[in-house]
Amino acid sequence: MKYIYTLLGFVFTALGALGVILPILPTTPFLLLAVFFFARGSKRFHDWFMQTKLYKNHLEDFVVDRSMKLKTKICTLAFASLMMMFPLIFVDNIYVKGFIVCLIVFKYYYFFARIKTIKD
Repeated sequence: MKYIYTLLGFVFTALGALGVILPILPTTPFLLLAVFFFARGSKRFHDWFMQTKLYKNHLEDFVVDRSMKLKTKICTLAFASLMMMFPLIFVDNIYVKGFIVCLIVFKYYYFFARIKTIKD
């Protein structure tokens, strides 16, 4: 399993790096997943990832003091909201739609009320 976790860490690191370049991909969620999988897979790769510029620029503030830049919050929320709109549009069950709407509302509440916003 450690090899699979390490491999997934590299996959999500690559996706996070692409997210820095491509505005349609969110950076932060992919890098959070990379940290998670590296921590489970390999101490050496986890330590390496924690020293990279990618980690320091995009995740360190969130991990250390649960804060994010406003731009990072907006990009993350926009991508997640876009992904949640697909089932909201295509599912006919009213209970599922209500659940998705509750998730969207909670997501915005959590990001703006519970995670501090720092200036660039």
